[in-house]
Amino acid sequence: MTSVADGRAVQLPALSDTPVTALWAPKFPSPEGLDLAARLFDARPAWQGEEGPRPRIVIAAGAFAIEAPDLARRERREERALKARQVEADIAATYLALDEDVPERVPSREITGWSRKSRANMVRALCELDYRPMLGDSDRLPAMVTLTYPGDWLTVAPNGKVVKAQLKALRKRYERAWGEPLQAVWKLEFQRRGAPHFHLLLVPPHGTARIPSGRARADSRIGAGLPFRQWLSEVWADIVDHPDPEEKRRHLLAGTGVDYAESLRAYDPKRVAVYFTKHGAFQAKEYQHCVPEEWQAPGQGPGRFWGYWGLERVTAAVEVTPEQAVQAARIARRWARAQGTTRQVSVPRTRGGQARPTNADVIGLAGAHRMEQGSTRRRRVRRRVRRFASGRGFISVNNGQLFAVQLARALSLTT
Repeated sequence: MTSVADGRAVQLPALSDTPVTALWAPKFPSPEGLDLAARLFDARPAWQGEEGPRPRIVIAAGAFAIEAPDLARRERREERALKARQVEADIAATYLALDEDVPERVPSREITGWSRKSRANMVRALCELDYRPMLGDSDRLPAMVTLTYPGDWLTVAPNGKVVKAQLKALRKRYERAWGEPLQAVWKLEFQRRGAPHFHLLLVPPHGTARIPSGRARADSRIGAGLPFRQWLSEVWADIVDHPDPEEKRRHLLAGTGVDYAESLRAYDPKRVAVYFTKHGAFQAKEYQHCVPEEWQAPGQGPGRFWGYWGLERVTAAVEVTPEQAVQAARIARRWARAQGTTRQVSVPRTRGGQARPTNADVIGLAGAHRMEQGSTRRRRVRRRVRRFASGRGFISVNNGQLFAVQLARALSLTT
């Protein structure tokens, strides 16, 4: 491979000759490191059943949080939930005793978009995941995989339940073809035409898919002996299985994408979360979270917009005094403000009124003027994001262990 620089041809090393460590250097703290960071804070005595909130600091690989749960109230809430499940089990047993089918619970709420709370929950969950089982292999590079649907997508994706079943089928076929569990983070989005598509962060396997034995399932033979990229195209087109041969042929050619360049930027937990939320951070791409009308009926919605397979959330928590929690929240709030993070919001703007006389012969008397209200419109503006406004919340950081160590040191200097 050659490149021209200053008019001279320079020989560059081939990509296959470049070591993986030169392209990919992940930085994910270990659970042991999180525990060590939590021990730097002065822990308060253990809970003895008293009422009231108990502040605590939660440290994760890519997140730092301050919470104040009321453990007594949480205990009562869990007891009520347990009783509710027992009642549901008794009702189901009654139906079965009468030899009748248990009625299926159909959601009554229409889902039209991705809520802000769900978005925040996804960011925190992705920052708390332990990615080392998936991204700790130094011999394999991660990739961002895209799964799309044909032009006539409603025929093969009439509702969210069918789409989630197809994604689950892909996971099972991967495990049979490559002999390993699929570890991935996935997110559901929608195109302008309404068609759903998935984004997945995973580590593609090397080599070729296994060739099944004589008694293997018929679908296991599809894509056998092919490398991952070709295997993915064959298997995804077969799972979607559009009845129109021409639509299926086009879907086979352009139904999947494997991008290694984009995934190399996700070398710490925060950057992984940023990738999966970047579309929601800009109003121009908010349409990707708008559920199509065909899916908005009760029971037809998409369900969860995101999830993960084969990974676990790992955190280290320590209970602190209210005074320590207030000081930690102030430091974290100032740090977050220094980052200059903003978000786009829509605010109302009303043009000011104008004084006009109601009678041409009477000017300046009380009641002789009326204010003509201008039209109200909405503008998109960027506002600074406020963190820990009430002393609670979380922030995403590149290295939660290092951030906690530095904050514990700052607390020791203020006391």
